[in-house]
This record gives sequence, structure tokens and C-alpha cells, in this order.
Amino acid sequence: MESKILLESGNNELEVLEFKIDDHCYGINVAKIKEIIVYQEVTPVPNAHPSIEGIFMPRDTMITAIDLRNCLQRGASKAGGLFIITNFNKLDIAFHVDSVVGIHRVSWADIIKPNATISKAEESISTGIIKFENQLIIILDFEKIVSDINPNTGLNMDALGDIGSRPRNEVPIVLAEDSQLLNKLIVDSLNKAGYNNVRHFENGKLAYDYIKACKDRNELDKIKCIITDIEMPIMDGHRLTKLVKSDDATKDIPLIIFSSLVNEEMRRKGESLGADRQLSKPEIGNLVSVIDELVNAGG
Repeated sequence: MESKILLESGNNELEVLEFKIDDHCYGINVAKIKEIIVYQEVTPVPNAHPSIEGIFMPRDTMITAIDLRNCLQRGASKAGGLFIITNFNKLDIAFHVDSVVGIHRVSWADIIKPNATISKAEESISTGIIKFENQLIIILDFEKIVSDINPNTGLNMDALGDIGSRPRNEVPIVLAEDSQLLNKLIVDSLNKAGYNNVRHFENGKLAYDYIKACKDRNELDKIKCIITDIEMPIMDGHRLTKLVKSDDATKDIPLIIFSSLVNEEMRRKGESLGADRQLSKPEIGNLVSVIDELVNAGG
């Protein structure tokens, strides 16, 4: 299935693919999807995580297949259905689902935070809920699903071990990241690298409100670098980038997109919006190096 919807970069909208497991509706950001194929037989992996069905090799590329039904504590999937093949954090992963419904265009502002209306299993791996034609579509946190199965796919914290002892500094940095866990890990990593003055926010709207307030008070010297995720409720990172880079007062502030979604297409979008650098989330060591470069270049 291919998307026929053209999205303007930075307009705070996304395309969500709706799919089903039993009669339950779930969603995934289309930007994560490489292709959708009919289920193929997989080769089991000895001693693998219970949610890993096995591996298979379409077009000579080995891909791990994850049983979403198992992740959602709804039992184990059987042969049949579809594989949604994704790419994020530089990984190709196939997710086994029952069926695909279609693609919806929505605004990040319309995505509701998960609450008690969904099961605990769903809530733990959900980033939000969309109400569409009187039904709820639960958007799943595929990065968390994968990192829960294999923690090595998350932030590469080992890379920080090579940094060594660094002097403390008060260079002011603004961070927009909706994941509480990643928000804390990134702040802790920056602190370890010497950057003590990090103002962090859970979405692009809160970060932009702070940036705008600094601008209105003629205090933009309080922001020497901006780091933003792409996928966030209320306001996404591309919209935040567009607002910052289209304003003469803020356009020269270095802005780094730090996201699991930095693939070829998303990199082009980020460049068109004026992002100074774009890094995939495992590259926490590179993030520090890029901040060093941009902050020093900016004086």
C-alpha cells in the first residue's frame, strides 16, 4: 500500500497507517514504513525473546519478525496476515499484523495521550490515541517495543565512555523530546559531557513557547542550541524547526534533529526546513560532538 497523501514539510501533520490485530485498531506513522508484504514463513531463532517470531530474507536482506500480538499480550500469532516492514534507528524490522485498514492524515495536535481507556499492555507501548469516525486508533511506540526486546537498539550510551573527563559549562541548550525516558537519558548524557544548562520540554509546542518568550524578552542569548525529536504530540519537530528557521530573530540558532526517523526522505525534509544537523537516536556520542562543533562555531 502506498500513501497518496502529499504532506507539506513542517505543517504539523502526519500520515498514520491503521492496522488490526483481532478487532482492535492500531496505528503507525507512515514515515517509519518501508513496505507491506504478505506474511512469509520465518526461521525461528533459538533462545530468542518470546515476541520474536524469527527471521526471513526478502530480497537477500535478513529481517527480524516481531509478533505484535504477543507484545500486546493477546497470545501468539499464527501463519497468515501481513508483515509491516519498518525502518527506524537504522534497523529494518517486520511487525506481524492481521490486516491493514488504510491511511489517515491527522494533526499532531489531535493526538490524545494514552489513559485508562486502554489496557495496561497497550498503555505501556502507546504514544497516543486518535479518534477517527467514532473509533479509537492506538498509535504504538515501535521504538519502545524494539528496545524492550533488545535494549542495545536504544541510545548507544557506551559511546559516551570515549568522551572522558570534560569541563563543566553553562552553554544553554533547549531539548524537545516527548519520551520521558529518552528525555532523561539525553539530559543525563549532556550533563556527563559537560553541558549542565539544559532546558527540556516534552513537545515542540512547550519548547517553542519558551523560545518565543526569550525572543519577546530580548533574551535569545539564553539559547545557544536546540535539539528536537521529530515525532511529538501537540507540535512535532519539523514544525518546531520551520518556526525557528523562518524567523529572522531565531534562524541562526543551531538546531539539531535527533530522531529515530532520520532516513533519506526525512533527512531531505529536515534540510528543506533549515535544520543544521540531523542524527539518528543511537548516535548519542555524535550528538555531543555536533553540539561542540555548532556551539563553538556560533561563538
